[in-house]
Amino acid sequence: MKIVFATNNQNKLREIREILGDQFDVVSLKDIGCDVDIPETGNTLEENAHQKAEYIYDHYGLDCFADDTGLEVDALDGAPGVHSARYAEGTDHNSEANMAKLLNELGNNKNRKARFRTVIALIQREGDNVRCSREYRFEGIVEGHIATEKHGNEGFGYDPIFVPEGYDKSFAELGEEIKNTISHRARAVAKLADHLKDE
Repeated sequence: MKIVFATNNQNKLREIREILGDQFDVVSLKDIGCDVDIPETGNTLEENAHQKAEYIYDHYGLDCFADDTGLEVDALDGAPGVHSARYAEGTDHNSEANMAKLLNELGNNKNRKARFRTVIALIQREGDNVRCSREYRFEGIVEGHIATEKHGNEGFGYDPIFVPEGYDKSFAELGEEIKNTISHRARAVAKLADHLKDE
């Protein structure tokens, strides 16, 4: 089954392909010839995921899913949240700058409770008419805490400072094999996969 994942982030693409396995032919924006930087102007993860999936469906007529992920830190009132990728001012997906700002904002705060949340929006055609489509939403959450400093070299984004509940190592120390079974994205993708298999 061929389906578009509205991303050109190779880390996300590899992670999703590994989680979904061989049953699905997951293609990227590049694979369908889309080089547009699709706007993410929503105020929530749900809105951003919807925007990206809707853009691809409207312009290409292909079944598509998109995700948005946020790191929500209790002591920072849920920040960086929907702004996780651009948390450090003047940057876009600069993981080092984002982690440095987050650790600085938290300082010596004892409350380091946090969660990663992924929302996936899937838009699928219903029947033969491209104008008839239906949207589905899937959410995955993993609870944990923010370490006081970076640990590990695997993964991407905030992985070196996020320690999932039940573990004493960061996502970056646990490695992709373990992360891909317990992560927020893995949990959301598992729900997506169940839906696609039922279809």
